[in-house]
Amino acid sequence: MDRAAETNPSVYEDAERKISKKRTKRTISRHHAPDVIESHYQRYLSEAKAHPTAPVLLELANEVDLSPALMARIILDRFLQDLEGGMSSKTVLNSMLKEPSLIPDQTLANNVYQCTINDCCYGPLVDCIKHAIGQEHEVLLCDKLKERNLSFLDENQLRAMGYDKTPDIILEVPIAVEGHIVHWIESKASFGDDHSHRNYLNEQFWSYWNRFGPGLVIYWYGFIGELDCQRDRGILLKDCFPTDIVTLCHAPQQD
Repeated sequence: MDRAAETNPSVYEDAERKISKKRTKRTISRHHAPDVIESHYQRYLSEAKAHPTAPVLLELANEVDLSPALMARIILDRFLQDLEGGMSSKTVLNSMLKEPSLIPDQTLANNVYQCTINDCCYGPLVDCIKHAIGQEHEVLLCDKLKERNLSFLDENQLRAMGYDKTPDIILEVPIAVEGHIVHWIESKASFGDDHSHRNYLNEQFWSYWNRFGPGLVIYWYGFIGELDCQRDRGILLKDCFPTDIVTLCHAPQQD
């Protein structure tokens, strides 16, 4: 495990969240069974009526070992089905999860809000935080590139040019890092464990490699050292912006 993983407590918090997510993925299907949903819903209605100010939905989620935000989604979806007389609109459902004050039932609105703010893995609040942290590190990466006077295109520029799936940065002039050519850089504001890195390789990194050539992935919160095993194939891992950068203008000249 690289030094960032050893010194930053948030690395371990990130690892705990990933373990929790894996557990949720293994068990979520049973909570979506119609009879289980109805059981959860009727229990919520009964306990909310008896204790209208208590966080009954949060307590129910913890009791059945389900993410509070996912429990809120299930119960709100069931509530909207009764309200609308059929299948609920995903647009309406998502808007109410993001802004519980839109829910016409005040008790349910309070319960959904309590679930949202007490979930460290799922829900609109977590999505917003993750997006903000990701944006912060992408800005940091751009600032580092500008400090080195490296010419690059960011993700927004690439999308405007018609690219649909791109890394965060494409270097207009390749560089070398620790003896490896780099055409693109991907910023990951998370810890690189085996499961997430394998998914990124299959869903993103090899696709970037096929399109743009060899590249660099920065896991700002560290990664498992053994995962940095694809250098010879064209994917380099770092836990910070590299200091060992060689550009064309710095290449040694022959006599």
